[in-house]
Amino acid sequence: QVQLEESGGGLVQAGGSLRLSCAASRNIFSDYNAGWFRQAPGKQREWVAEIFSSGALRYGDDFVKGRFTISRDNAKNTVYLQITSLKPEDTAVYYCAAGLYGNWAYWGQGTQVTVSS
Repeated sequence: QVQLEESGGGLVQAGGSLRLSCAASRNIFSDYNAGWFRQAPGKQREWVAEIFSSGALRYGDDFVKGRFTISRDNAKNTVYLQITSLKPEDTAVYYCAAGLYGNWAYWGQGTQVTVSS
C-alpha cells in the first residue's frame, strides 16, 4: 500500500505563486506515473499534469498555458506542482495520484488552494 500526502496549498492573492508537494510513503515514482488533478466547487475533477516514470511530462488543457510545472525528486519520493500567475479560477482542491496507463491506483487527500482577487 502507498500513501500520498499533498501539502503547500493555502490562500494567495491573484498573480501569486504556489508550489504544491506530493510525498509518497515509499519510492514509487520511478515505477509509477504521477499526476495532479484539481476539483473546484460544483465542478468535476479535472486533470492538470502528469509526469511519467520515464520523466516525460504532459499537461492538461488551455488553462495550464505555461503557468503549471510538474516535477519530481526521486530521492525525496516527492512530486511537485509549481503554479504561477494564479487566478481566482484556479481555486480548487488539488490532488495528486500515482498509477499506470491512466489507472490511478493511489490518491492523496488533497490540498486546498484559494486565490483571492
